[in-house]
Amino acid sequence: MIIAIGADHGGYYLKNQLADYLRQAGHAVTDLGTYGEKAVDYPDYARSVATAVIEGKAERGILICGSGVGACVAANKFPGIRSAVCHDTFSARQGVEDDNMNILCLGARVVGPELAKELARAFLDASFSNAERHVRRLQKVAAIEKEFMR
Repeated sequence: MIIAIGADHGGYYLKNQLADYLRQAGHAVTDLGTYGEKAVDYPDYARSVATAVIEGKAERGILICGSGVGACVAANKFPGIRSAVCHDTFSARQGVEDDNMNILCLGARVVGPELAKELARAFLDASFSNAERHVRRLQKVAAIEKEFMR
């Protein structure tokens, strides 16, 4: 799978560890920054990862900031993006199966490298169920998005 990954300075080290892990697991990883410890703004990396997913340059994305929350808020502003902060494997898996989540957000100050690997694995191994109730609910979410995109 092609994965776009990005982080602000708070997620820089975890991003590098996770990107290496994903490559070793056989994924193609597009690292969209940041590339150092200098303070940067998480919306810039949310834009890069969300754009890669929207444009089909990546099948899914992973964003990392200090808590995961800021990056998630920013990513969800992009049409067609369904991101969530996950700190447990159930949510990482279920977010894809039920809600067709396409960006996983992690907090580097909340989860360590081993849990981040488990979360990424659960996220990437999951598939959208296409269950009628979930399709219906996502259509309602898309309608809300469309209504307020004017």
